[in-house]
Amino acid sequence: MLASIVTNPRERTRFVRFAVVGVIGAVVDFGTFNLLTSIFDEPVVLASICSFIAAIVSNFTWNRFWTYPDSRSKAVSRQLIEFSVVSMVGLLIRTPIIALLEQPLAIGFQQLAFLPIGFLSAEFLGNNTALASAVLVVMFWNFFINRYWTYSDVE
Repeated sequence: MLASIVTNPRERTRFVRFAVVGVIGAVVDFGTFNLLTSIFDEPVVLASICSFIAAIVSNFTWNRFWTYPDSRSKAVSRQLIEFSVVSMVGLLIRTPIIALLEQPLAIGFQQLAFLPIGFLSAEFLGNNTALASAVLVVMFWNFFINRYWTYSDVE
């Protein structure tokens, strides 16, 4: 699978586009997450689930129309269901990673005496580092499973 990205220019282009869509999704994800935790004081895990759903909608739309524009033999509803199933498994992978990492990372960042209070608090950094770790793991899951299931009609 990974070898095809390296050796096949078309797959490499898809992967780059998928990565760009992932960056857009990460902006949606992190923006929603931080809005919910910082402004609305929602619990971290709940905010993570909500931000993940917002990112799914963004990512599906961009991937359907830009990364895999040649994927049209499957109905959009079927692809959305398949994409959502892959994403929900990704959420099941992501949620415990965040739940396990956010507190220890926040405590670790508290040990750094130079951190200012407020926007870059230890809690903020711990939450976002936990989220970034989870996003990285889930990105690989999402790319490979979506490529070979959701968008299996693409040559």
